[in-house]
Amino acid sequence: MTASPAPAAAALTTRAQEVSSRIVDDILTLVRQETSSYDPPGLAAGLDLLRELTVQRLGQPDHEHRHPGGECGDTLTLTYAGTGTGAGPGAGHVLLVGHYDTVWPTGTLAGWEQPGPSDDGRDRLSGPGIFDMKTGLAQGIWALKLARESGAPVPTVTFLFNGDEEIGSLSSRPVIEEAAQKADVTLVLEPSAHGAVKTARKGTGIFQVTATGVEAHAGLAPQDGASAITALSEFVVAAAKVAAPDRGTTINTGLFRGGSAINVVAGQATAGVDIRVSSEAEQDRVDEELDAIKVSDPRVRIEIDHAWNRPPMTLNAASAPLLALAREVALEQGRDSLPDTAVGGASDANFVAALGLPVLCGMGAVGDGAHAQGEFIYPDTVAAQTGLVAGLLGRLARPLRG
Repeated sequence: MTASPAPAAAALTTRAQEVSSRIVDDILTLVRQETSSYDPPGLAAGLDLLRELTVQRLGQPDHEHRHPGGECGDTLTLTYAGTGTGAGPGAGHVLLVGHYDTVWPTGTLAGWEQPGPSDDGRDRLSGPGIFDMKTGLAQGIWALKLARESGAPVPTVTFLFNGDEEIGSLSSRPVIEEAAQKADVTLVLEPSAHGAVKTARKGTGIFQVTATGVEAHAGLAPQDGASAITALSEFVVAAAKVAAPDRGTTINTGLFRGGSAINVVAGQATAGVDIRVSSEAEQDRVDEELDAIKVSDPRVRIEIDHAWNRPPMTLNAASAPLLALAREVALEQGRDSLPDTAVGGASDANFVAALGLPVLCGMGAVGDGAHAQGEFIYPDTVAAQTGLVAGLLGRLARPLRG
């Protein structure tokens, strides 16, 4: 049996339903601007569009700053001061985080096909980045709009839009960490896990492995060569055996390059290895065991760049009250429950959780297919997800933590 919906939460959800077609229009506007992580001009245009859309819905921010990303997309922060009795000293401050870059190369949109209804007859909308995570961006903007229009107090809200999350948040990480330390709580607008919020995520490593061998003519003097490709292949096979799925540790070599010509024993080869771990103990074990791998030809030198990108995320003590508050809002909306879950993917929430600060992730889209052709959202969930964030903002008009 569910609790009776409180007027504020119920009203916000009802209002979100009334304007859901406009929210969907904004989602599709963002999707039509392709923003590959490796396309600086596309990223710049996408961030300009995102800022324009935010200003259209919320007006000019009280403060904004565009942090240059170098080879990555820029990071934009837009702050809107709290309203009503929640403003001023002692007011709450919420950080809403979302990335606008996608994994899809520029030009993907032209050949993208829309799926039919799901097996249970529900409509689906698809597009590059619609699930991960342009829907979350639009829902976050509308959540603040609806919360403000309700007339109830709302906290100061800072939007942080970054364009390098899919490649490790290489330039935006310090901006995220600084902004999170200034806020009371952080909500990350990544897609949900079939409606569940994400309170635990694996840590990630993006390792580069380089093999340096000895070049030689493949026909005249192959014995004089030491193949970097052969040695690195041995390493990759051995590295895969370091994985321990039962402990949450996976290892995937996703990129492999090497050699200079087909008739030359390869003198150089590189591999990009994605590593996911659930604990710091596993991180230490992986480091040790990868370093211990030996290849059969001692003339080949193996060098490993141990680049741990994101620490593991767990539901820390600071985040537990935030999850409880989100569940209260969900019940007030009329939902039966708001489950939470652990997932294998990482996000910018990992950085915030590692600082011991309150954070919830997965506050965005409901759908499926992240990083897969045909990723989609269920448009009939847009109102409820927007209403959830709007209702939570209303409950955070005063600080959650001391």
